[in-house]
Amino acid sequence: MKKLILAGLSAATLALSLPAADVLATVNGQTITKEDVQAILNSMGARTTYDALPNEIKKKVLDQVIEQELLQEKALKSGIESDADYKKALEKLKKKLALDIWMKKQLDQLHISDEEAKKVYEEHKDSFKRPESVHAYHILVKTEEEAKQIINELKHTPKSQLKEKFQELAKSKSTGPSASRGGDLGTFGPGQMVKPFNDAAFALKAGEFTTQPVKTQFGYHVIYVEEKKPAENIPFSQVKDRIKQNLKMEKFKEKIQTIAKELRSQAKIQYK
Repeated sequence: MKKLILAGLSAATLALSLPAADVLATVNGQTITKEDVQAILNSMGARTTYDALPNEIKKKVLDQVIEQELLQEKALKSGIESDADYKKALEKLKKKLALDIWMKKQLDQLHISDEEAKKVYEEHKDSFKRPESVHAYHILVKTEEEAKQIINELKHTPKSQLKEKFQELAKSKSTGPSASRGGDLGTFGPGQMVKPFNDAAFALKAGEFTTQPVKTQFGYHVIYVEEKKPAENIPFSQVKDRIKQNLKMEKFKEKIQTIAKELRSQAKIQYK
């Protein structure tokens, strides 16, 4: 695994330099570490860490890495390094690696101050807002008459018992997938629900329910809003890192474009 990177170091020296917990196996004296296995997992698009895997999966993954190491050894012993196709591919890989590392260094050289980020925040404050949101419940039925009956029942329920009554009716009468949760839809913002539902929900105040059935393509809804939050600015502290990262990428693109333009002006380019 680390043959190219750590050329010249013996396997024994490498093993001694790594924490015992990080070395998972050795293959003909070559160490395989957690970092090696994690790199394989990452290349496969896995969204987990090696440590988080069940033990039986860890063993399977490690065995795959061991097999890969053995096959790599086989390939090297076969004299592949003198193969023309190998040399050609290696040169391409070297160029790509050189560019990738050089680009990363250009990016790492850039620094965005808190003051720069704060300036962007102040100039575009409207872009850093949490939209208005509601925490709503609903009861979905097939007919308008059913919805009206539910509304009538809610109208005769004391306000202090309204939420409990609504959840009870949702569990017993709603045909929607949220029925088992008492009709709870959670918190959502404008435009996340179909328009008739959205308009009705955001027209309510906290603690209110719709006094007329709300018709959508799914049927007839009765909506209850438990909580309503107004739109608000997101504090700078919560978006500072995101702003700095965006500014850094903008500067990086400008820097690379400037360098590329300068290189083109100095190069001899012939289109064929």
